[in-house]
Amino acid sequence: MGQRKLFAHEIEERLDQMLLLKLRQRSPKEAATQLEAVPREHQECLLRWVGIAAQSSNELGWLIAVQGAEHAAELGDRLAGLARAGLDGFDRGGLEAARAALADAARVLRKNAIPAPQRVSFADIEARLGCVLQALHGRPLRLAVGARTWTDGETLWLPESLALAPDAGGNRRLYTQLAVMLWAQARFGSFNVDPEPELAQWDDRERALAWYALFEAMRLEARLVDELPGLARDIRALRGPWPEELVAAAADLARPAATAADSLRWVAERRRVGAGETPKFLHVGAMDPVAARRLRAARIARDSATLRRALNILRANDPHSRGGAGDESHPPLAAEGDTVPADLQAGDVQGLPPDAQAAAQSLAQDLDVIPPEILKPAGPGAWQPEERDEGESAVAAVTGKPDAVYDEWDYRRVAWRRDWCHLYETEGPAGEDAWVDEVRSRHAHLIRSIRRRFEALRGEDKAERRQLDGEEIDLDAQVEARADRKSGSEPSPRLFIHRRQIERSLAVMFMVDMSGSTKGWVNDAERESLVLLCEAIEALGDRYAIYGFSGWTRTRCDIYRIKTFDERYDAATRRRIAGIEARDYTRMGVAVRHLSHLLHGQNARHKLLVTLSDGRPDDHGDEYRGRYGIEDTRRALLEAREKGIRSYCVTIDRHGADYLPQLYGPAHYSVIDDAKKLPSKLAEIYRKLTA
Repeated sequence: MGQRKLFAHEIEERLDQMLLLKLRQRSPKEAATQLEAVPREHQECLLRWVGIAAQSSNELGWLIAVQGAEHAAELGDRLAGLARAGLDGFDRGGLEAARAALADAARVLRKNAIPAPQRVSFADIEARLGCVLQALHGRPLRLAVGARTWTDGETLWLPESLALAPDAGGNRRLYTQLAVMLWAQARFGSFNVDPEPELAQWDDRERALAWYALFEAMRLEARLVDELPGLARDIRALRGPWPEELVAAAADLARPAATAADSLRWVAERRRVGAGETPKFLHVGAMDPVAARRLRAARIARDSATLRRALNILRANDPHSRGGAGDESHPPLAAEGDTVPADLQAGDVQGLPPDAQAAAQSLAQDLDVIPPEILKPAGPGAWQPEERDEGESAVAAVTGKPDAVYDEWDYRRVAWRRDWCHLYETEGPAGEDAWVDEVRSRHAHLIRSIRRRFEALRGEDKAERRQLDGEEIDLDAQVEARADRKSGSEPSPRLFIHRRQIERSLAVMFMVDMSGSTKGWVNDAERESLVLLCEAIEALGDRYAIYGFSGWTRTRCDIYRIKTFDERYDAATRRRIAGIEARDYTRMGVAVRHLSHLLHGQNARHKLLVTLSDGRPDDHGDEYRGRYGIEDTRRALLEAREKGIRSYCVTIDRHGADYLPQLYGPAHYSVIDDAKKLPSKLAEIYRKLTA
């Protein structure tokens, strides 16, 4: 940077300004002294990330300052990676998770600082591993970088890099072996038994888990001989012979009928004979059965509900079943004692919808077989997972599972916050019929005027000039033909105009701001606008949907269905429009992502997302306000544009011109200075956008 290094007292002053250390009676002297010794660019890098972290938590900023200053001399320009790891840990589990993530990242980054030509990074191998996992049978799994090698049954955590083999090819093979061994834990039931009773009898739980992981590796390696014999040979060559005292265990666990319960039996045997040190093998990862079984319990509950719903629908559409579509005397639910189709009992799920097929296969993987109680389509059934502890029960009983989870863009980190926003979609509450009737009566003249203009728009056609035949003479073509004849040239025979009816292939999504700031006359104007707009659009026949959005922090982003694309503009829809009311905050990015996803699925050539709002993106707390929310929303709108969706915003925020050009572009928004003008203006804007 060409600037002098900051002195310790200058660093102290800046840390104090960012973290209010004097008020908290903390001294940054030691961290400042350590940081004083590194180049200016590294000092500025760490201080910038401390400032970013302080916007989420002063304590997190302090952790990054202390850890970063301690390792600044070793890490240099890798300080940003250390800070990002701490921020990601804080996102996942708060300060304790951030502290652990910082420690792990510092260790990994220091190790990676040593040049190693044979080193292979996770980023280099991720795409290849993804293809390998996709080709394997079983539940889809995600890949992620972790401080240790383990799986919770849904995600595989692998090292950021490997340099254990003598060459890059060997390290790539080791990555594959680690990933497949973790896949095998999820595929072959490593978490289908509860190890806690046995683990509780050990003085050293970590040693017990290490022995369990080793015995499971023996069992799973034997299973891989049938599924992936080539890879099993590679693993055997990598590990070498088993220790002599474990040969009997390996032979027992190689039986086709061996299960995770047999591995636990050998763990108990080691406890009885004296555990000793656990032999180390490169392909054996760690295990966390509590985390894995927690997710397993929630997954079983979710998959069971999905499968039952699908069976319900199949039976309702079966004219030969009692309560089917051809028999209105019975409800479309299976009665007590109904049997399941034989092909489904046999495990053939091809007749089910894709989500139900995946749920059935996932259940079979978690439970070895699908219990017959789950195959009853009626009601929730009496079956519950057998081997579960209190933690699993609590997770399975959670009723607030989000309908969707979305990433959010953090411009400060220049990175995504993964699975950050929890979205809940519900039907909008119903309002009073009388309110809609009163609006329609009060604005009857305006509605008739807008409808006439829209009907004229529907009747427009396109004039195609210089045609061989048509309904009208093309005067310009006739003049040119006469001139050609005068000059001795061959005149063109294309002398007519043909009028072709314009085909409207359009789908429009209206995204309505239901934040608390719309309370009162703004909310009334929004509702009146939607009534007038719906009355007019019905004359055009365009496909359109209306959704409201609000929320309270990233964990409660609410979407309200007012009208879906497949619903008619009927009395129920009008009541939901009347029921639109001001609620909480305006976390706009997640709403744009969800509604553009719904819009993208429509079969139309032209797709338009229209936002009706009274202000800029905002949410409870300070983080989403200001530039953070604007950048996230801008990113979401860019994603929509990549899907072929045009976006437009209608706002009554007089300061909208300050930020809307950055979000929508200079010609893709309208600022209305008076909410009373909104109903008539919105209809006119729609006409111009769709002409």
